[in-house]
Amino acid sequence: MDKPGEMRAFVRSVELGGFSAASRDLDLTPSALSKLVTRMEDRLGVRLMNRTTRKLALTAEGEAYFASAKLILSDIEEAEAEVTRFSAQPKGLLRINVGAAFAMHQLAPALPRFLERYPEIELEITVTDRLVDLIEEGADVAIRTGNLRDSSLIAKKICDLHRVICASPAYLKKHGVPKSPEDLSQHNCVSISGAPQLRRWPFDTVNADNGQHGIKSVDVTGNVSANNAETLLQLAATGVGIIRLSDVIVAESIRAGWLVPLLTDVHHVEPLPLSAVYPHGKHKSPRVAAFVSFLVETFSSAPWRDAPNPSPRPAAKKAR
Repeated sequence: MDKPGEMRAFVRSVELGGFSAASRDLDLTPSALSKLVTRMEDRLGVRLMNRTTRKLALTAEGEAYFASAKLILSDIEEAEAEVTRFSAQPKGLLRINVGAAFAMHQLAPALPRFLERYPEIELEITVTDRLVDLIEEGADVAIRTGNLRDSSLIAKKICDLHRVICASPAYLKKHGVPKSPEDLSQHNCVSISGAPQLRRWPFDTVNADNGQHGIKSVDVTGNVSANNAETLLQLAATGVGIIRLSDVIVAESIRAGWLVPLLTDVHHVEPLPLSAVYPHGKHKSPRVAAFVSFLVETFSSAPWRDAPNPSPRPAAKKAR
């Protein structure tokens, strides 16, 4: 018998109070079980238990071995159960919480492939830019941007997002192209409302004296703000002003020529981690594991940065 088998025999003998009861549980004879424990003691060089005709009494060494062996066997059982869970076909309801921009521009177009791969999974998607409590909301997994503060959640990084400064060709034709960060003070820079830190745009600098690199921030102003990044995207595309948003939001518009990147040589892209987060215990769910693996597989390379140009927007029909 292998060592885990010997441990299991010893633990069951202690738990059931004797070789007779344990032998029935393990499908061994009491004599075979007694000999097995004796061989263990000989191999370890210590006595683990004192035997009488009526009961077993652990020695000090036996107490220590019993406690350690129970933990080891528990870990083995958990590992085997984990493999069984993950080998099962994921199925059932999966509740997802995701921000509007990522849901619209990336997740929704990718989900048909996920559902084709796992046809027995049902999705319930909540789209909100509000930071929610996953446990209170009953969500299985959330997709979040930025540094995570809730240490009670498990996080799996998907990729880094980069911010981009851009404006429409029409705006730049009318107001000129900013050549330096300081030029932004002469432009209408629209931003997210309720987040004053997002009106401070960072730029890379180099000290002329010692060559050291640093970052300086420029405060920008504008006559429009919105609490939704998609709204800012539409405002910029129609020529209202300059925006600074994640590349996951603006990449398609840039490739199509609807927006033009600005100050790319000095702009600090401020990498932001994009992560899948879920409560402890959810990692044991096959459907959560399947979804998180799909997210990493699909988005870890930030495919929006080098995707082909989208089809042109259809021309608006003229009213008759």
